[in-house]
Amino acid sequence: MLDAADAETFARCLRVGGVAVFPSDTVYGLACDPQEKEAVRRLYALKRRDIEKPSAVMFFDLELAFAAVPELGPRTRGALERLLPGPVGVLVPNPARRFGLACGDDPGTLGLRVPDLPAAAFALHTVRWPVLQSSANLAGGPDPIAIGDVPQGIRDGADLVLDAGPLPGTPSTMVDLRGYEDDGTFAIVREGAVAAAEIARRLG
Repeated sequence: MLDAADAETFARCLRVGGVAVFPSDTVYGLACDPQEKEAVRRLYALKRRDIEKPSAVMFFDLELAFAAVPELGPRTRGALERLLPGPVGVLVPNPARRFGLACGDDPGTLGLRVPDLPAAAFALHTVRWPVLQSSANLAGGPDPIAIGDVPQGIRDGADLVLDAGPLPGTPSTMVDLRGYEDDGTFAIVREGAVAAAEIARRLG
């Protein structure tokens, strides 16, 4: 189980441009400062992932996400309050081109995550730092449920590895909310831990 010292070490790792393996509410992920170009490059290299492919920016508190992306409209903010925190990722409009390193070849779209951390990883909810996050696997490989599932090369290449034991293992559901502010439309990009019918129920 992670504690306050682990959370502080994680935040400090990100502040100095490090790359960390960490537990989320779904699978183990890789994290770095989304504004630090060299850290983002290292994270993508560890995964062998094309740098043009987008990743999500994760916040450990929904209010931090709202503060970081203040141009989100009231309808979209309401949708996020009904979906997050939880094992859901959302795509939202990004007119201010925020967190460009995470957006890949589509700077007008931003992916957001706010996890509902399990008890063993709950200490991370105190982290105030946004993180670029992606599953701690090789591109196209299986999602890691336990630290032992994370490829050895990724563990060796990361600056910090946090182990909170086995995780649920089902990836997050991805929801496209880019049209939600205008007309309430949304689309399921990938069904995962939260069923499409439940997403529809929450969004009305």
